[in-house]
Amino acid sequence: MSAIRITGGKKLSGEITPQGAKNEALQIICAVLLTEEPVTIHKIPNIRDVNKLIELLGAMGVEVERLDSESYRFTAKNVDLHYLESPEYKLKAASLRGSIMVLGPLLARYGKSKIPKPGGDKIGRRRLDTHFIGFEKLGAKFNYESDSQFYNIDASNLRGTYMLLDEASVTGTANILMAAVMAEGTTTIYNAACEPYIQQLCHMLNRMGGKISGIGSNLLTIEGVSRMNGTEHTMLPDMIEIGSFIGMAAMTGSEITIKDVRADMLGPIPDVFRRLGIKLEIRGDDIYVPAQDHYEIESFIDGSIMTIADAPWPGFTPDLLSIVLVVATQAKGTVLIHQKMFESRLFFVDKLIDMGAQIILCDPHRATVIGLDRKLPLKGIKMTSPDIRAGVSLLIAALSAKGVSTIDNAEQIDRGYQNIDARLQALGAQIERVEG
Repeated sequence: MSAIRITGGKKLSGEITPQGAKNEALQIICAVLLTEEPVTIHKIPNIRDVNKLIELLGAMGVEVERLDSESYRFTAKNVDLHYLESPEYKLKAASLRGSIMVLGPLLARYGKSKIPKPGGDKIGRRRLDTHFIGFEKLGAKFNYESDSQFYNIDASNLRGTYMLLDEASVTGTANILMAAVMAEGTTTIYNAACEPYIQQLCHMLNRMGGKISGIGSNLLTIEGVSRMNGTEHTMLPDMIEIGSFIGMAAMTGSEITIKDVRADMLGPIPDVFRRLGIKLEIRGDDIYVPAQDHYEIESFIDGSIMTIADAPWPGFTPDLLSIVLVVATQAKGTVLIHQKMFESRLFFVDKLIDMGAQIILCDPHRATVIGLDRKLPLKGIKMTSPDIRAGVSLLIAALSAKGVSTIDNAEQIDRGYQNIDARLQALGAQIERVEG
């Protein structure tokens, strides 16, 4: 098990380019199962979760060609459905939460599938009900075998229908979309997620021959087609990395330019960081963050304490709340962080408190951060990364801290961030890999 050692308090400078979006990659790569024709995908991040998914598709019989460091061609002409019965499939799929995304395309194309209960982050309850209720409304029948922990799904007669999703789940919407795109008749999905990742998937499916309208809204209409074709697709830059780099620049008082961010697709992210007092400029398609010795959290117009909460898109993404929380520890002022969508994502704050941060954990969903205005710098400690986003938040804290920090379980960070230590070294960070 590897660890990351950081000597903090170093000013960073330079340019950094975000990787392709992890959350988009997991659904886009699964969409190749909808067609026997080649599908070429660009800007694929070289991270653990994505590489595991590509390996899984290869084991299922998908021909995988790596064209360059970020581009792959997938040809799903000879998918081996018998592989789904194997112990190897159960092991591979159960270790990766993104494996749930193979269900929709397999049901659409073959009328059946099975999958073990997936794994993933330990960040609280993450229901799969939205996926299965959507499949059921399309006519699928599923059965969960508690002994083997397998979900078996029969979708031999998928038909379009109206459905109101119980929650605006991004993965649930994507999975249902991929099943509905080849269902007979018209499917209407209300309360659909409308994140940029879903918009990207919809555009890709339409290029493959699908007929989806309402893209970018929470009401999607899908006219079923009989077959899907090959296509070429380029993924968005990862908005979570972009937000992480903005926070990193602020915490370390560094001047950094984040390149090729697709600013038109970032939604509320830049403005949320501005509310923390962080100056940033959008220059063309880049974000420039100047060095700041101090940044002050805004208050509401009536003078009450600023609250930053997550919400379904176009609200603020929950994946960046942990970054905002860390950045607030060195701001001037107070902010309430309200994590509405996951009940365990704030439990990493005990490490920040050990580093010297002033944080009151109100309950599993809310934390009040009292900014220290850099008067008391965080101090380096030894800690463990509980999940991807908390791990990077702790990494950002360590970069700003006085002394040396060690983050164990660095594999969690590697699941979502590509070659992060080398990329930060290029900015001047003193960071290295060590054995945990």
